[in-house]
Amino acid sequence: MKQRPVLAGIGEVLWDVYPDAARFGGAPANFACHAAALGADAVLISSVGVDELGDRALETLSRHWVDSNCVARDSDHATGQVNVTLDATGRANYVFADNSAWDHLRWSESVESIARQADAVCFGTLAQRSRVSRDLIRRFVELTPAGTLRMFDVNLRQNFYDADVIDASLKLATAVKLNEEELPIVARLCGVMGVNARGMLRGLVERYELWIAALTCGAEGALLMTADQESRCPALPTTVVDTVGAGDAFTATLVMDCLHGVPLGEINQHANAVASFICSQAGAVAPLPPELLSPTRSP
Repeated sequence: MKQRPVLAGIGEVLWDVYPDAARFGGAPANFACHAAALGADAVLISSVGVDELGDRALETLSRHWVDSNCVARDSDHATGQVNVTLDATGRANYVFADNSAWDHLRWSESVESIARQADAVCFGTLAQRSRVSRDLIRRFVELTPAGTLRMFDVNLRQNFYDADVIDASLKLATAVKLNEEELPIVARLCGVMGVNARGMLRGLVERYELWIAALTCGAEGALLMTADQESRCPALPTTVVDTVGAGDAFTATLVMDCLHGVPLGEINQHANAVASFICSQAGAVAPLPPELLSPTRSP
């Protein structure tokens, strides 16, 4: 794998609106920012409005070294927003604005060029809530080369998903990341049986012939699974400020390490460490300390 692989996030870019501030977000955008920090040539395919939040989003992407040439400006729709509330444990709840710019993704020669050269792409369910963006995302993923790591980062939000979206996405994907709340929902909608989380995750790997599946379990860490390997890793102790973006940081770390051929157990340790750090920070994207920029080797 080349030293700086091309990683694409495709889907929503938005602002997480807290009671006291608006912070940059959107799972594919967060993924791209973290991937850039970890050494990728990161690209975001999305859309923002011709408004102040759109300007700020592009400035934020630039500051995090993410290529935003495939982020369109939409004069008819506003930059996405989501109202975020946190419970006593720092877990986030979301209410998304309707008909945002990222619901109207546009195909272009630049978008096609990125699809044809991507070493990995990350996509989810939220941006597939509109047919326009859903069709573009699937077209993009289908166009990527055969060896591309196609990460389906599930991210179930409100009612913006159904069995068809999840099944079609898994059929396109070579990898999946989901959390302990999402796993039984996804398994049920896909008709995958399992007496426990491990069994359901194994069922997804086998049914969809996935290269790798990741189950994040909050304070319990994560389970990674391939066709013939498994790795369990506890989360690192941390003082949780909020959990927004931690899953996206985990995904970016997992994808980068997979591309570089890092052993499964070390991938899990590294991804957990990065996610734990993000939990200790306010907002979804924060500069990573130098010791987290590469995997922690086992003794």
